Amino acid sequence: MRAIAREVSDNQRTASPAAIGPTARLLSLGRAELTLLGRNKSAMFTTLVLPVAMAFAMKRAVEGMPLSGAGLSVGTVLLPGTLGFVLVFAVYASLTSAYVARREELVLKRLRTGELRDLEILAGTALPSVVLGLAQCALLVFVGGPVLDAGLPSAPHLLLAGLALGMVVAVGFAAVSARLTRSTEAAQLTVLPLMLVSMAGSGMVVPLDVYPERVADVLGLLPLSPAMELIRAGWTGGGDVKQTLGHLLSGLAWAGIALFAVQRWFRWEPRR
Repeated sequence: MRAIAREVSDNQRTASPAAIGPTARLLSLGRAELTLLGRNKSAMFTTLVLPVAMAFAMKRAVEGMPLSGAGLSVGTVLLPGTLGFVLVFAVYASLTSAYVARREELVLKRLRTGELRDLEILAGTALPSVVLGLAQCALLVFVGGPVLDAGLPSAPHLLLAGLALGMVVAVGFAAVSARLTRSTEAAQLTVLPLMLVSMAGSGMVVPLDVYPERVADVLGLLPLSPAMELIRAGWTGGGDVKQTLGHLLSGLAWAGIALFAVQRWFRWEPRR
């Protein structure tokens, strides 16, 4: 892991003065993180295999749900749910472990002594997980749509808005969870509460439209619920403009809360 700080430092020394900007530093750190991610078989399994495996595991349960009354089908439940699994497994869980590992190995502390700003360090560390997550989502949309008879999104702008909000919230809460985690081993437990709550109550396994109205209103307040509602609306077309704006505002509020918490409480020193 010390190779991250060394590679970023080497790239900064060899680059021309004009090239040493925020974008160049961010890409340099992201490239080093991607190399480490590729070497971590456990992280690659969590990122690439687990979301799809979860979708296959929940297919029979979805087929038994009363979906017709909510205007849904198996495809419009499974496919958005799989994209939600990408958010919680490929981005949130994987990135929480990455932040903790880099902190405990003093990588974050070393990077702060250079030209990298705090936001660039956090964003650069998250870059590989976010890029892989988006690529996985794109593949699932174009391949999974025909396979599950969901077709392509009828409102792609809502899908993109949901993914963008979901990525920001997942990255923000990954950094917040890292603050509460003492070691990479403990990260497997730290991420469980948000993962389980999101899968059970944010519409990844059971769409909010299937719940009674009052229960759905409460579950809609969870961090990833607005993103999931927008993602599913990419196929269903969503409700009225007021409802869509409500999801957008709720998602932006959670993103703001996560970013504020990171700026206020993120820990850069090892927890020893």
